[in-house]
Amino acid sequence: MESLTIHLSNDQLTQLQEVAAQRGVSVEALVQTSIASLLTQAKPSFDEAADYVLQKNAELYDRLA
Repeated sequence: MESLTIHLSNDQLTQLQEVAAQRGVSVEALVQTSIASLLTQAKPSFDEAADYVLQKNAELYDRLA
């Protein structure tokens, strides 16, 4: 497993420590869980993005045709 070093302000570290303590986990476990959650969030598919762009610009495309 790789390791990563990040720089936090004292206030950020204190806040992380407080949240971790409230949840009964270590700061490391809190950060790892947060990262895992972020990485597994649903990502819009290419098709959804393409449909959005086509719908948003439909009038423009009609005028250009």
